[in-house]
Amino acid sequence: MNSKTGITISIDAMGGDHGPAVVLAGAAIALKRHPDTRFVLFGESDLVLPHLDADPELSAASTFHHCDVSIRMDDKPSQALRQGRYKSSMWRAIEAVKTREADVAVSAGNTGALMAMAKFCLRTMANIERPAIAAIWPTLRGDSIVLDVGATIGADAQQLIDFSMMGGAMARALFGVERPTVGLLNIGVEEVKGQDEIREAGRFLKETPLSGIDYRGFVEGDDLGKGTVDVVVTEGFTGNIALKTAEGTAKQIGAYLRAAMSQTWLAKAGYILARSAFERLRDKMDPRKANGGVFLGLNGIVIKSHGGTDAEGIAAAIDLAHAMARNGLREKIEADLKSFYLRVSEEAAEIPESNLQ
Repeated sequence: MNSKTGITISIDAMGGDHGPAVVLAGAAIALKRHPDTRFVLFGESDLVLPHLDADPELSAASTFHHCDVSIRMDDKPSQALRQGRYKSSMWRAIEAVKTREADVAVSAGNTGALMAMAKFCLRTMANIERPAIAAIWPTLRGDSIVLDVGATIGADAQQLIDFSMMGGAMARALFGVERPTVGLLNIGVEEVKGQDEIREAGRFLKETPLSGIDYRGFVEGDDLGKGTVDVVVTEGFTGNIALKTAEGTAKQIGAYLRAAMSQTWLAKAGYILARSAFERLRDKMDPRKANGGVFLGLNGIVIKSHGGTDAEGIAAAIDLAHAMARNGLREKIEADLKSFYLRVSEEAAEIPESNLQ
């Protein structure tokens, strides 16, 4: 689909705290950056069309489908499935990926509902029990990928191994690294530390070199900011807390700097003299630039944007969607998983118990 006609992205125009006005404004920004993009928009016509008709360029690059149902941000996943399956803007944006009308779907809607619908509609890939949400993490040396940041609570050794391979495939698609470095998030780098599942997964990854990743052992919390590895693997409970802690810390530091720069006339003068440096710092710490969680392990790619973001944040999520589709993320994951499980079946039909104990 994307080889000749560009990238097609389906969008849940009703998702997020601010609705179609912000979602379509973000799509317009992304279109300027990626003119080869086409959009398939889903939403309530009386709320979407006024914004779409006001932007001739976006309108020309888009196909719109009316939907009677919109998923609310406070809907429970089960409730969203009952009320919105087959007919909501969220479901139909995901379904467009399943039917190959679109290469990738983007929504700023309810995370739990989006994951539930994506799993129900797209299903998980062969041999994958649980999908994961992968986030782009700004670091001192560039960007890293962290997963899982909230798809599921807890993970056994096999799931952490699967996350490692999926994260590695995403790093190759996004960063162009042939063999990305991978680390398991733990409370220490020593092999005797951590929960049994982490130590079991680490032992297997160390003893069974995989062609798609370069396993570097355990990493600690401070390694997230250092960028010690390309991919940090953890389970959803820990990953989500780490993500929210980092976001809160960034806001805290920003507030401290603003307060410090406004306290005295000397501080204000110093800010004026160092304005360009502060602007670079603000740009680096801007959470909108890293907006977009990637659902991995499904038979199709779905991008979750932060619900409270603005148009620039939506555009960043669409940028990420474009990159994942252009670089064949789903195909890379499928190839890695197929190669891995073929190797496992040839050796013992399943991962040897001795390697996971």
